[in-house]
Amino acid sequence: MNKGKIIERTREYVKSVLEGEGSGHDWWHIYRVWRNAILIGKSEDVDMLVVELGALLHDIADYKFHDGDEKIGGQIARKWLENLGVEESIISQVVHVVDNVSFKGKRTKNSMESLEGKVVQDADRLDAVGAMGIARTFAYGGNRGNEIHNPDISPKLNMTKEDYKNHKGTQINHFYEKLLLLKDLMNTKTGKKMAEGRHKFMEEYLEQFFAEWDGER
Repeated sequence: MNKGKIIERTREYVKSVLEGEGSGHDWWHIYRVWRNAILIGKSEDVDMLVVELGALLHDIADYKFHDGDEKIGGQIARKWLENLGVEESIISQVVHVVDNVSFKGKRTKNSMESLEGKVVQDADRLDAVGAMGIARTFAYGGNRGNEIHNPDISPKLNMTKEDYKNHKGTQINHFYEKLLLLKDLMNTKTGKKMAEGRHKFMEEYLEQFFAEWDGER
């Protein structure tokens, strides 16, 4: 099977699994990450087949929705790619991307080793910041039953991996616990540049949010 067909079949598969998902981890999140990964990848010396497959499959089974199982996504991705007859050298790289793409707390070292994976990681993180990141934060928080804001609950900073996995906070605190950290965690030059404007937009949003919360505007 040629590369174009592999990508097309994988795109159709992921869309069939995640279309209509309501937590912000739906097909359209995958689509945006995929397109941004292609954009970023064009400026890097990477295997674009690994980049595209990694982007398309990166949330095929997010650990947050599978009892904290951090390997299930990679296992499902492997099975799918094996069924397509993709060579092992490609599959192993894609599985590495899927298994290591997620943010797991400020104190958790980034375990992504490949440049292909770092491209996908930047694309995924870009979708967690800016206007899109704000929308997804409230979609996810509502899906999980979290409060929008509670001034009696402070953000939990410097979380370990286990802290982050088990943490149930507010949606506004999530900005401080993750979203505002991502700009400085970008791997690539293109990712860093794209994150700047999105980061600024979140800061402006929070300024407006708290002004409205306090009845100042």
